Amino acid sequence: MTPEELVADACPKIGVLGSAFYFTPETVTRGKELGLDGFRFYFLGRGGVLGNVEAAVVQSAFGYFESGLAAKMWDSARERTTMTEREVGREYVAASQGFGRRKFADLPGLEAFCAAAESVTASVHPAGLTLYAALAAEPLPDDTPARAMQLITVLRELRGSAHLLAVVAAGISPMVAHYYRRPGDFTTFGYSEDDVPTITAEIEAAMHAVDAHTDRLMGQAFGVLDEQERTSLAGGVDRMAEAVS
Repeated sequence: MTPEELVADACPKIGVLGSAFYFTPETVTRGKELGLDGFRFYFLGRGGVLGNVEAAVVQSAFGYFESGLAAKMWDSARERTTMTEREVGREYVAASQGFGRRKFADLPGLEAFCAAAESVTASVHPAGLTLYAALAAEPLPDDTPARAMQLITVLRELRGSAHLLAVVAAGISPMVAHYYRRPGDFTTFGYSEDDVPTITAEIEAAMHAVDAHTDRLMGQAFGVLDEQERTSLAGGVDRMAEAVS
């Protein structure tokens, strides 16, 4: 398996897996215990690893939310809890770990997956990858199922941050990129029907180039692995995806 084949095979599954804990009953319940509804726990939890920052910084790292919605969710979430941003961020990381313990306790081969994933994250230069860098700085748990899930979330943020870099480098508005990729979620991210962009042939071509650029960046990250390590990473992702599905 080449790095390019690993990107094509694993990254779509990592994208789904890394967000699988976001709105589970366990995560939502923990958010309510902290005074936060599900969406505010998502904002303050996922963004909390950035620390005590303004909403514009969170919007920059998340990339695709409308600025007014990002400010409303971030600021109101901070008002509703007595915990600091970093503390809530660590609660969100703990929620991902708990998801891993519930779903992956009996899965074989996760030690090899973790070793491969950690080799990737150790080699990636964090420049320009803000949300990835913040999450990757959080300590990993000792138990393998939780460690594997946290590493999945880190790899998800790696690709997401790389993709956002590619969008900006291509001169595409993140709003347009978001609509192109997920039109059904457009209003959920704070935009109105009046904001719906026209997807021209030029935008389509640019977004294909963005995807190719993202894949190249991920291929470089996975390129530090030898063939056995790439197989271990892909196998671990497959087993976790099957467990969640």
